[in-house]
Amino acid sequence: MTITDNPQLSLGKAAARTLATTTKSVPQMQGISSRWLLRVLPWVQVSGGAYRVNRRLSYSVGDGRVTFTTAGTEVRVIPPELGELPPLRGFDDEEVLAELAGRFVQRELSPGDTLTEFGHRADQVFLIAHGKIDKIGVGAYGDETVLGVLADGGHFGSQVLVDDGAIWEFTAKAVTSCTVLSLSRSAFADIVERSDALRDHLGGFSSGGSRASNDHGEALIDVASGHDGEPLLPGTFVDYETKPREYELSVAQTVLRVHTRVADLYNQPMDQVEQQLRLTIEALRERQEHELINNTGFGLLHNADFSQRIHTRTGPPTPDDLDELLALVWKDPGFFLAHPRTIAAFSRECSKRGLYPDPVDLDGHQVPSWRGIPILPCDKIPVTETSTSSILLMRTGEDTQGVVGLHQLGLPDEYQPGLNVRFMGISEQAILSYLVSAYYSAAVLVPDALGILENAELGREG
Repeated sequence: MTITDNPQLSLGKAAARTLATTTKSVPQMQGISSRWLLRVLPWVQVSGGAYRVNRRLSYSVGDGRVTFTTAGTEVRVIPPELGELPPLRGFDDEEVLAELAGRFVQRELSPGDTLTEFGHRADQVFLIAHGKIDKIGVGAYGDETVLGVLADGGHFGSQVLVDDGAIWEFTAKAVTSCTVLSLSRSAFADIVERSDALRDHLGGFSSGGSRASNDHGEALIDVASGHDGEPLLPGTFVDYETKPREYELSVAQTVLRVHTRVADLYNQPMDQVEQQLRLTIEALRERQEHELINNTGFGLLHNADFSQRIHTRTGPPTPDDLDELLALVWKDPGFFLAHPRTIAAFSRECSKRGLYPDPVDLDGHQVPSWRGIPILPCDKIPVTETSTSSILLMRTGEDTQGVVGLHQLGLPDEYQPGLNVRFMGISEQAILSYLVSAYYSAAVLVPDALGILENAELGREG
């Protein structure tokens, strides 16, 4: 007798399952992430639907970066963007600015090309349309050191517009292929000769005339110290911005529809409406975190001050780069936020150096860290087609003048904090409708609460 000839001695699996109760999971959703930003960001109650950030008066103007237009291979600076150069701030004669923009000459650089040399006479203004340039100077012990990195939208040499005896205080060398625009002092002087308005503006810039400011651009508070006897003490006041920024709560909404037949007949052992609602809310929370990162109005990537943005020294995110980021947000930094691929790239750089940072415990989870500061994953931070991304570092909370999330509690039909579910009725097709809304925003209370490491190269995936 062969094996296949053996008679069946027990009930088969297929037949048994017809009488067994299947154990089910609730509906699963691959799009659910850890959403660390929503979990660790302190949330502030916004009762009136808007949050006003009052600050001391600051004299900083513009975003610090120059914007360009391109037509094929030709790059031109947008004339009003020349106001980002300190000597031209506040100058609004469009005709003169357009003439200045037309005098810039486009140059293409290869990696390693030198643009300026330390100690030589400075006679040009440079605008970086694309690429990365190192500012190389002499260190305290006579060796060469990288003083800083300039990239897309950066500029240098504006002092030559008001000082014909200026010299270069660093060597500028291209790290990558670069497109730069340059304006010679002679071309600028030619336009000044023919423009009374520009000449008067530069005269006012040279003579100053505004109230003194501190290192952060804030109006100075005069204080005396170290004196003896009874000298006349300075009088002062703390000036405020007259037009502080207000953040209005944004909204993410959708209409959930469930047929009454499903809700009536297929509601056991799991509530169909509840499960539909749970997955819908998960999707809204994912969109909420995406907006907190990427929204052009209040998203963190777009609202970081440009003085708080740095670039990697060599390409991939290294321990040195994260230390530079910590130097920007040095007052009680809370956490790094990075795409999982960026965290992997940073870990590779640590391994190359024989560094293995200990993880830290955060809400019962072991997460990677640097200098004891958690590095939290966030897949909402974009990764470009050229495999570059950004790392955010922030201080959080109102008490520390940090980054805060904004929401409103006590909404009608509130289902979760800052989220409500409102029944909209039953249609003629017997379909139940629920309006699901989440209200939120984010605010950076002072610029040094948020720093960004930009254009970190992640290498090949896989």
